[in-house]
Amino acid sequence: MIKSIPLKKLVPSPRNVRKSSDVLADLQLRADIAARGLLQNLVVRKAKRGKFEVEAGGRRLAQLQALVEEGTLPKNHEVTCLVIEGEESEVREASLAENFQRLAMNPADEAQAFAAIIEAGASTEDVARRFGLTVRFVEGRLRLAGLAPCVFEALAEGAITLDMAKAYGAISDIDRQAHVYAELQDAWYQVTPDTIRRMVLDATVRGSDPRAVLVGRDAYLAAGGRIERELFDDEASESWIDVALLEDLAQKAMNDAAKKVAEAHGLSWVRPTLGNYVSHDLVEGLNRLPCEPAPLTEEEARELSDLEADYDRTAAILEDEDSDESEVAKAEEELVSIDRAMRDLNDRPPVLADELKSEAGAFLVLSRNGEPALVPQYYTEAEVIDEDDGAIEPVDAGADTERKTSALSQRLLDELAMQRRDILAIHLANDPALALDFMVFTLADADGHDWRAKKASTLVGSVSSGPVAGFKAKDAPASAALAEFAASLDESWRAGETEVERFERFRALSDEARSAWLGHVVSRTLVASLACEGDRSAPLHEILGSLLEIETAHWWRPTAANYFDRVAKARTLEALDAAGGPELVSRYAGSKKAELASAAERIFSGNFIGEADVKTRAGAWVPEIMRFVDAAEVTPVDAEAEEPVSEDAADEIAEQAA
Repeated sequence: MIKSIPLKKLVPSPRNVRKSSDVLADLQLRADIAARGLLQNLVVRKAKRGKFEVEAGGRRLAQLQALVEEGTLPKNHEVTCLVIEGEESEVREASLAENFQRLAMNPADEAQAFAAIIEAGASTEDVARRFGLTVRFVEGRLRLAGLAPCVFEALAEGAITLDMAKAYGAISDIDRQAHVYAELQDAWYQVTPDTIRRMVLDATVRGSDPRAVLVGRDAYLAAGGRIERELFDDEASESWIDVALLEDLAQKAMNDAAKKVAEAHGLSWVRPTLGNYVSHDLVEGLNRLPCEPAPLTEEEARELSDLEADYDRTAAILEDEDSDESEVAKAEEELVSIDRAMRDLNDRPPVLADELKSEAGAFLVLSRNGEPALVPQYYTEAEVIDEDDGAIEPVDAGADTERKTSALSQRLLDELAMQRRDILAIHLANDPALALDFMVFTLADADGHDWRAKKASTLVGSVSSGPVAGFKAKDAPASAALAEFAASLDESWRAGETEVERFERFRALSDEARSAWLGHVVSRTLVASLACEGDRSAPLHEILGSLLEIETAHWWRPTAANYFDRVAKARTLEALDAAGGPELVSRYAGSKKAELASAAERIFSGNFIGEADVKTRAGAWVPEIMRFVDAAEVTPVDAEAEEPVSEDAADEIAEQAA
């Protein structure tokens, strides 16, 4: 029976099966009810003293009551309810069915709905406000509505994932989207968002592309591939038209290579990828196996000792003011050779214990020269128990150190350091004058630099890969900006056949083009660092960050995946305390860690309804180790000084907030 019941007569039912909720989702629901009213009836059962217990719709009831407290609704507001009767077991079944038999909207349906509202005259800001969403979320759904019809239909039918749909949307040309979609329908290999993104952005592939080098020109032509050549093209610059066919052939070649590598190394599995790095998606759900560098042999140890002695002897010549120019020049050449030999000895690949090989696997990437390369990092699908995770505790400079919280894992610190490095790199890449100063100083300072000391960059020019093999941050603005910057570079000089010709072509570029290359080659040498002492410290980065006036919060936001799921609950509550104080902490103190991480992600992305000052502080918050501090004013505390403690610290924070 449908009946209108005054809100003051409705009370929550103890039998309602939903016991947990999401504060931010509740706020969105409240905004929706305030804008459109209650669109779904409450399911109630008669109780004593004229009251009705809400068996299904407890969240809606709570938000209706909150709207009354705010004064948005009158106290005598009438609510349309479905009144049910029956035994307690039947009532519980009704509550479960009402909550369980729900289906989240397909992103395609959301996109069409938002587009229809916009076409009716509403703005994206209006839609975001009335649904309690961010403008960015609404704009993202609107971009989906502009996909090629075949791609949009596939998303609506569930034939492709949301990430795949976004990959097709990397280009606005719907004809290109449709063409790539048709090409991939017969693909025998697993199609990933990375594959789609490569194909929609690359209408053709150069003959020098790593995939083309791997497959070979003859094999591509024999399989029916087509090639177009301009008048002055050679095999490196010619255009290979059938990208889908090339991807197919390259994937088969990588699969064959992976099988051979697995057998040669005695590994349980080797998974190939056509990328030149191991993406985060590939390693998700896997655990890294502990590996130690191969030990030095007695002969190598003696050789390293001799090299160290030679280094000290040669360096003494440079330090001696009486040395003539010929001796100094010769000593400089010798130091370069000695340093290279030392690095070769110290840079040893990790060795995996024989007993771990039966369950160990690795990844095979396609190098830039078109050759399959095994990444020297091993993984397992089984759980790895490591009592000493290498965790270190970075301490905020000037922060209250009386209360200790759990340490961050070494893996998380490494990933954060690499993301912070990208933020610094994109800023340095766009400031060629500073990049030039940094490069010249680094090269000049290397003359008297102790080879054992930690450097702030890899100059002589090699690319810094970072401490986590294959790691790539998802949806990271800095990483995307770096890729876009690199794609904009003028590479016409590469067409020269000889080194001299390429150099002359490069010198003929405009000042702007050469300045862009300067910023690029310098920025890519930056090592991964954090604002703390220890292995991740690079004080020179703090100076660069200060000169560039970098605001990390504009380029990196903490999410469940990249931070909150990876740290102790106490640390997440500390972040909430910094954004909203004890009141915000108290809302989440009783939440489970997964729910807390999800809520924190929304808060610090700005995707929530709250006070303006809280949103401002949340939008500006990042962990202290991710900031760029003024090295002259702030001295980071030793990152290894803190000892890991249990998550009981979360209870202490919650008690203080209460």
